[in-house]
Parts: sequence; C-alpha cells; structure tokens
Amino acid sequence: MTVDITTCDLLVIGAGPAGLAAATQAAELGLSTVLIDEQPAPGGQIYRAIGSTPVQNRAILGQDYWHGLRLLEPFARSGARHIPAATVWSIHAREGQPDAAETGESAGYEVAYSIAHAGRDPQAALLHCRHLILATGAQERPFPIPGWTLPGVITAGAAQILLKTSGVVPEGRTVLAGGGPLLYLLAWQYLNAGVKLAAILETTASGQWRQALPHAWGFLRSPYLGKGLKLLRAVRKAVPIVSGVTALEAVAGPGGQVAELRYEAGGQRRTIAIDQLLLHQGVVPNTNLSRAVGAEHVWNDRQDCWEPQVDEWGATSVPHVSIAGDGAGIAGAVVAEHRGRIAAAHAAAALGRISTATRDRTAAQPRAELARATRGREFFEVLYRPLPQFRRPVGDTIVCRCEEATAEQVRHAARIGCQGPNQLKAFLRCGMGPCQGRFCGLTVTELIADEQQRHPRDVGYYRLRFPTKPVTLGEIATLPQTQASREAVVRFKK
Repeated sequence: MTVDITTCDLLVIGAGPAGLAAATQAAELGLSTVLIDEQPAPGGQIYRAIGSTPVQNRAILGQDYWHGLRLLEPFARSGARHIPAATVWSIHAREGQPDAAETGESAGYEVAYSIAHAGRDPQAALLHCRHLILATGAQERPFPIPGWTLPGVITAGAAQILLKTSGVVPEGRTVLAGGGPLLYLLAWQYLNAGVKLAAILETTASGQWRQALPHAWGFLRSPYLGKGLKLLRAVRKAVPIVSGVTALEAVAGPGGQVAELRYEAGGQRRTIAIDQLLLHQGVVPNTNLSRAVGAEHVWNDRQDCWEPQVDEWGATSVPHVSIAGDGAGIAGAVVAEHRGRIAAAHAAAALGRISTATRDRTAAQPRAELARATRGREFFEVLYRPLPQFRRPVGDTIVCRCEEATAEQVRHAARIGCQGPNQLKAFLRCGMGPCQGRFCGLTVTELIADEQQRHPRDVGYYRLRFPTKPVTLGEIATLPQTQASREAVVRFKK
C-alpha cells in the first residue's frame, strides 16, 4: 500500500524571522523546503499576526514590528511549502533506509506533527526530511514571585500577543514589573495605543550599570542606541518609574483576582492597588525540541540559561540538525534573520546541492549584517541580568505551575539528596506536566544548585523525550502506518 507522506530536503520548524529567512534562502538555493509552525500564519512571536493584525495604525507597534512584512513576500514567492497550525511532537532518525545505503550518509528524519482543524479533532501526519533547521525561538524567562499564578497576572510577552493578534489592551490600574528591553517596548506600545499605565517597577540593580560599562563601546556603535534612548525618553516622560525594586509579591483580593502589589525599593516596603500585573525579566532559548533530538547544550553564565552548542553555521552535535535564531542564543529578531540565512546555506552545502565555495559566498552578506546587528548585545546582557532572588524563589512560591510544586518543596528535595531535575521528577513530578518543564526547568536547576552550592551546569536539566507536546491516542491513530510510525507508537506506550 502506498503511504502518502510529505517528503522534502529541508524541514524548518518555526516561522519567526529565523525560520522565514531560512526557508526562503533554502528554497532559492534549490532545496525542496517545508516550513512548519504552530501559528495559523507566519511571523513567530516578534512578528505575530503581521499579515492580519487589527492594529493598523503603524505608529502603535512601531516600524521594527512592520519590518516583518519584508520577510513574508520573499517567502511567499520562494516556492517553500508552509504548513500552518501544526505542532511537531516527535522527531526520529530514519536509519537503514535504501537512500542511506546509496549515499553513505544519514537517511534523514521522520517527523510527526498534528494539525489543528476548526471544529474537528487534531489529525497527525508524518513528514520525511534530509535536514532539519530548528527555528523555535525564545520564551520568556520564568519570573516566580509570590502570586505570579493569580488571575490578572500575565507575562509582558503574553500581553503583547493580545495586542498584536486581537488589538486587546488592559483597562484599569496596570503595572509592569521586571526589566529588559521588551518591558519598555510594551510600555511604549501601550502609550501609543492610549493606555494609561499606573507604574513600572524596575528590578534592574543600579550596580549593574557599572558592570555593563566595559561593554558600552559596542553599545554606543550599535543600532540599539538611538532607538532605545527615544523609547526610554517617551516612557519615562509618561509613566511613573520605581527603580531598584528588590522584592515583589502579588496579592489576591476577595474574589481571587490580583488586587495589590507589594514591593520593596530603597529599603522601604510599599503597596499599590492594581487590576493587572505584567511581568518580564528577559527571554531565554526555547530548547525543548533541541534537547529531545539529542543536541548538546551548555550553560551561559552571562545570561543564566541553557543554550544549544552550535558552530558558526548553526550546526549542532546531531548530524543534519541545525538551529537558527534565538533558539541558539538570544540576540534579537534581526540577528535571527541573518542566522536563518546562514543555516540555510550550510544545509544546502551539507546536502550536496551547492559547493562550499558557493555556501561561503551566499553567507558573506548575512555574516556582515550579523556582525553589525550583534554590536552592543553584551551591554544588554550584563545590564539586564535578573537578580538572584527573582530567579531562585523561596517559601511557598509556586515553581512548577503544572504540578503546583513550591520553591520550598524543591529546596527540601535538594537538601535530602536529590541530585538533579530528572531525579526530582520522582519526588515532585516537576517537569512532567503539559508544559514539559518550559515554565519551571531553569528555576529547578537554579534552586538545586543554590541549595547544594553547585554550578547549574553540574546540576543539569530535564531529560526530554518525545512526544514533546501533549498528544492524544486518537491523533496517533491517524498516523500513516509505516514501520517507523509503528515503532513510534511502541516507544510512546513505554
């Protein structure tokens, strides 16, 4: 029986700036290319709903957002295939296939994904590819303060998604708390949309300016300086800002909704009445897929997070698996775009479609743009490094939202001998919920390291296995019946 399975040279997972640029470049280099993404339209997080946003006044979101339109048209005419509203949950090497014996190289990968259909259950499908580029981007760093799970408390990134996709803005007393460029960008966009903000509580320590100064020269020559100063001036002119905040606690009102924010600044404790609290303390690479596929990861001391180990082309320790964009290390949307083109050139050469000389010529311009776009990144990384107390909570603060495990429970497990996140699963089930550790992984690593006075790299991270996203037996039953898919079902049952 013939099984209908999509096949391609290159599969790009994630349709943000890195994924769009990579898929476009690869298709132009002659690779049959598929771009798959969870969202119904391309754009990723930074350019989410770029082709359909109801926010048509371009001054509200700013020109950096509308730059995303420049990626859509080249992608549309590139010939790359786009599979939207699709969630990848399994990737396995296709060993022992006939084409592998003929070429003497890896036969590539079999990828299982599910497509969401309006009014119907998701349906699973398979795709075979020879090379993978993971462009899964970044996610917001966990910000586990007391009360962060209350109704009315969300991340700044989630608030920005509501603005881009639906034109929704908050009403009532809204406070932004934390640090990093996104916090001020959202505040600026809200001001452009006519939203009145009650306050911004800045958690960046004043001493971090001095630590960042050695990197100031790169920042002064970067494209961020002019834009950043203009944005900061506008926000500081319109919004009360409290600097040097060292403690935060969201408190519920009689109905269970967040009603107060308690904070400490300058050695004094204060309370402010609020209706919404938006939290943000930077972003970190989204590593769930890269870990599940077996790529090596390292701990970044300056950014206090894990990131995949990649070479100058984005290649990982796994054959024919590359990573592009913020998923390989945080550097922003423009950098992600250039990294995507470089990774695509590498993929075309690795698959024998172009020579290494052509690869190098193709990547020359993106590399030059990459060098310019990365100027000043060190300054930001040092300046906005989150304070330890906002990364390593104590007491009854929830750490694992899925299993409702607290900071003290994790710390207690570490004190009685739990050596790492994988063993902690047996103690508290942390990392075993629907999010697969996305919201608790970094915090758990740091808490165990803190209690045992070890470095986070020695503590390690969750061991991730497929499926990396929740999948039903009904979805699995819709898979085409190949030998590999039958083996996948056996692995799932185990």
